[in-house]
This record gives sequence, structure tokens and C-alpha cells, in this order.
Amino acid sequence: VQLVQSGGGSVQEGGSLRLSCKASGMITSEFSSKTINWYRQAPGNQRESIANITSERMTNYADAVKGRFTISRDNGKKMVYLQMNSLTPDDTGIYYCYMFRQGNDYWGQGTQVTVSS
Repeated sequence: VQLVQSGGGSVQEGGSLRLSCKASGMITSEFSSKTINWYRQAPGNQRESIANITSERMTNYADAVKGRFTISRDNGKKMVYLQMNSLTPDDTGIYYCYMFRQGNDYWGQGTQVTVSS
């Protein structure tokens, strides 16, 4: 099983980016049953959870991103997305998708997001 991320990059403050996370090596029904998380790690900081989406498509957000970021999923494509709007320099960091499966942690490879003022 792998989580492969795409998207990210550099943007001016106030801009938007979308991150994608694609799961491979698992069947659709299993992917659909999993909660998928997005974490980020800002320079000099610990990795923190910023959003997750459950199998029932319930979403949760950290206060820092609530109202600006939207997590969604397309189970048929085994994809999870993170739409990030109204970005600020505080959103700069490496973003990771994450899934817990069969007793193991699965992380995406990480995607750099840089927001300049």
C-alpha cells in the first residue's frame, strides 16, 4: 500500500492550492472504509494534524485552517484532496496524507507548500 501525493508548490498570500493523495495497493471498498488525514509540518515545528475525513465523509479541521481548507474524497479514484484557500505564510510547511491500516501507519511522501507575503 502506498499513498502518493501531488500538488502543492509556491503561492502568494491569499492564494489557493490543492493537494491530492492517491492510495494504491488496496481495493476501493477498503479505501472507502478508512479515515484519511492531512498533516503538516512547519519549519522547526512538530507534525500536526490539520484535517481528516471519515468513511462517512465526516470532516474535522484544526482551528488554524477551519473555514479556509476543505478535505474531500473520491472513493472510486481512491483519492483524497485538500483544497487550501486564503493561504497565509503560516501555512508554509510540508504536508502529508496519512492512513492507519491493519496496525500500520501509512504516510504520503510529503509535499512542500510555500506561501509568501
